[in-house]
Amino acid sequence: MEQIRLDNQLPVKKTDHTSKGDQLKWKIGNIWYKSDYMGYEGLSETLVSHLLQKSTLSHPFVLYQSVRIAYRGTLRSGCSSPDFLKANQMLIPLEKLYRQNTGDSLAISLAAFSEPAERIRFLADQLENMTGIQNFGAYLTAMLEIDAFFLNEDRHTNNIAVLYDTETEQYSPSPLFDQGLCLFADTSNDYPLDLPMDVCMERIEAKPFSSDFDTQLDAAEELYGIQLHFSFTTKDVCTELASLADYYPLEIRQRVEQIIRRQMRKYGYLMRS
Repeated sequence: MEQIRLDNQLPVKKTDHTSKGDQLKWKIGNIWYKSDYMGYEGLSETLVSHLLQKSTLSHPFVLYQSVRIAYRGTLRSGCSSPDFLKANQMLIPLEKLYRQNTGDSLAISLAAFSEPAERIRFLADQLENMTGIQNFGAYLTAMLEIDAFFLNEDRHTNNIAVLYDTETEQYSPSPLFDQGLCLFADTSNDYPLDLPMDVCMERIEAKPFSSDFDTQLDAAEELYGIQLHFSFTTKDVCTELASLADYYPLEIRQRVEQIIRRQMRKYGYLMRS
């Protein structure tokens, strides 16, 4: 079990505008550490990123590892990840980029369209025009496939980003990151462990193009096609969860296994044996 002491380290000031929670974060050298705050965010980050290694995803993504963090007299679970930004790169959330270019809110502009497909096409077209990035719609679709499968409830317009290279003055899609609020990880408020699975499924809402995961996913795949397939098995899932036994109790790991088994059945067309 990896453990790090951060008693003498100040957390990084919160700047990511996450819509839920206030997760403590530290940067030590080239490594980011995030402490669980609402439930089992570290498990979610670690498991999702490890399972993405067994997929056809063509876009880079951040790989997380679980860790125990000692901070101010408490020992809490969390995760670590390498800093993917190079010295000459900036991470720019789409909300900020859109506001800089237009003076308007991206979230409000998207809400002006009545259909999810219109919102997705608008965002893809706007980003390609603003940044010169090609095939941004395919990137969005892959992101929505991951979000639907792993039930990411936190994909607001500040949680999608691009990279800007200050030397070349060119943009590129950001590696996919921040999957902490997947898999009903918020056990403190919305999805306590004793809440039945069906109730959790009824309660969760997607972002940013529709409150329904399948509605926005279907719209994106209709526009840009299926972008990835998963090749992990239930055995792979169980192996990954077993490796997290030092960090998370059996009750949590069993719940997550149940969720992923359900999602594998539901999104069978994304599974490749």
